[in-house]
Amino acid sequence: MKVVALNGSARKDGNTAIIINLVFDELKKEGIETELIQLAGNPIAGCIACYKCFKNKNRRCSVEKDMLNDIIEKMLEADGIILGSPTYFSDVSSGMRAFIERCGFVARANDYMFKYKVGAGVVAVRRAGAIPAFNSIMLFLHYMQMMIPGSSYWNIAIGRDPGEVLKDEEGVQTMKTLGQNMAWLLKKVRA
Repeated sequence: MKVVALNGSARKDGNTAIIINLVFDELKKEGIETELIQLAGNPIAGCIACYKCFKNKNRRCSVEKDMLNDIIEKMLEADGIILGSPTYFSDVSSGMRAFIERCGFVARANDYMFKYKVGAGVVAVRRAGAIPAFNSIMLFLHYMQMMIPGSSYWNIAIGRDPGEVLKDEEGVQTMKTLGQNMAWLLKKVRA
């Protein structure tokens, strides 16, 4: 089994990557392979509403200028998917929003091609606004017909400077619990 995660932060290896790796640590304990994809330095543009994905139905976005189609291929091969974003003005980063728009259209055009995969979202936040960001990710996963594990709280961790999220004990525990629950669900779904 494999879980692929997309870090929607403009900061490579910042707080969003740290909390994704906390989830990964629990998955690895259960023998689940993981892969982290980071958008930092690899921007994704928003959807241009060309609707070619509905015409072509080839599981690809017709815009080939960025790494979106590579990410989609990795998601198709994975059993589980984690989407992570920092909180920017009470929502996900622009990179994560662009990913959700384009990937969502491609998936919908191709019979919801991620349905029955296990999906989770995690959000890093400096102070406030994490719940709308978390909702944006969770609404996408739900719309894609994915199986979503719960945790001991909403999957958010508080911290501004890189590494500061590790001081949020409840946030750290939430990520560990999410990883444990995701591993359990993956094993049930893929049994």
